[in-house]
Amino acid sequence: MKSSWISRSLLALVAAGAATMAGCENGARTEPAPSEPAAAPAPALKPTQMAFPTGDPRTSAVLLEKIYPSEVQVGQAFDYTIRVTNLTSNDLDTVIVEDSLPEGFRVSSSSPEGQKVGAALTRWNLGTIPARQTREIRVSGTAGAVGTLNACATVSYSSALCSTINVTKPDLRLTKAAPAEVTVCDAIPVKITVTNTGTGVARNVTITDPLPAGLTTSDGRNALSFTVPSLNPGQSREFTATLKASKTGKYENKASAKADGGLAAESNVTSTTVRQPVLAIDKVCPDRLFIGRPITYEITVTNKGDAVARNTVVEDTLPAGATFASATDGGTAAGSKVTWRLGDLAPNASRKVSVTFNAATIGTLRGTAQARAECAAAVEDACETALAGIPAILLEVVDVTDPVRVGTETTYVITATNQGSATGTNIKIVATLEDNMQFVSSSGDTGGAFAGASVTFAPLPSLAPGARATWRVTVRAAKEGDTRFSVKMTSDQLGRSVDETEATNFYR
Repeated sequence: MKSSWISRSLLALVAAGAATMAGCENGARTEPAPSEPAAAPAPALKPTQMAFPTGDPRTSAVLLEKIYPSEVQVGQAFDYTIRVTNLTSNDLDTVIVEDSLPEGFRVSSSSPEGQKVGAALTRWNLGTIPARQTREIRVSGTAGAVGTLNACATVSYSSALCSTINVTKPDLRLTKAAPAEVTVCDAIPVKITVTNTGTGVARNVTITDPLPAGLTTSDGRNALSFTVPSLNPGQSREFTATLKASKTGKYENKASAKADGGLAAESNVTSTTVRQPVLAIDKVCPDRLFIGRPITYEITVTNKGDAVARNTVVEDTLPAGATFASATDGGTAAGSKVTWRLGDLAPNASRKVSVTFNAATIGTLRGTAQARAECAAAVEDACETALAGIPAILLEVVDVTDPVRVGTETTYVITATNQGSATGTNIKIVATLEDNMQFVSSSGDTGGAFAGASVTFAPLPSLAPGARATWRVTVRAAKEGDTRFSVKMTSDQLGRSVDETEATNFYR
């Protein structure tokens, strides 16, 4: 808007009185010259001012001031000052000061240089005066006649009600970090960072991260959510969380952020592969062994998973009554348990160990082996061995008298001794006489019957290891000769008969 106001000031210029000097006559007595009078003080400066538009500088826009001497002499040069002050917090544009020139006053110069308008007005175009700043105009001139000088100054300007609004552009950047690989037993650390890369405050920032199926937070939630009330330019906020995978697999996802003013951002996609070691165990036992021989079990553990099985341990429990003999691969025995600490087992890798022991009891031996590792489910396998004894029966036949005179008797003693480790069953003895022998009698652990040329004893039901059974056959020498007494033994454990012959010399 365009406004103006006038500050009226009076320049009262009073002409100085003429100085009177007393002259001296010729030949006259000379009086001493009077002393010089003291110099008169300089005329005082007089200020005058006016504030526009209210008259009160506290509520006005412009303060116009004039500072001038209260008195000057005719023909003597003097200066006066016009001061213009912007009282506002905004710039004032097109500031123009005009000062009327009274009759009898001649302007010699001004700073800044003014523009003469007609015969009685000088104008200064001061342009723009910044907020709270002052511009001065200095005018030099002389008064040409005694009297008073009346001069009026005016000021005009263009002003606008200005407001300053900062135009900003906040912007969001979102990054996310997660490990590339973990095991299903590991916690998964996640870090999300939001940064305001723009020039203004981002307000009400909300970050969300929906988790894929199989991933949850440590407290069971299936999404992450964070809020930031305000984020200054260049400022970052970091958020962390711990996730848990319920199964193996590859998990990919990204976070997003929103803020007031339609701001939005998405993070990079993170990919985490969750792996797990999976153990398998196979224990191999001999199906059947005879007692008295060492027994060896082989155990193979394999990692069939896709992660390293760390701190793999294999344990084998020996059957009751077994006595540890040795173990491969550093296996150690404590009581009935043999332990192998195999360390790390890579995916698809296998280790085979074995244990050797002795057992003294006939029966079925059952042993169970177990394998375990970090983050792997324990597995076990069992196998059985039938431990049997060997019934080793020794058959012996001796004659009590040799040689034997015809017509006299001799007795043959038949002995069956079980030298083995198993009981022999259904042991049957059959003795055969030659023609020059006459059967007399038989006795023993089972009864015998003579028929034809043979004595058949009833089967002995069982003969324990270390046990002995005896049978006797008495014959009479019927005629002289080199005679043979033959015995045949069979049992359930023998695939064919055991034959024994005793030679006896019959003479006259």
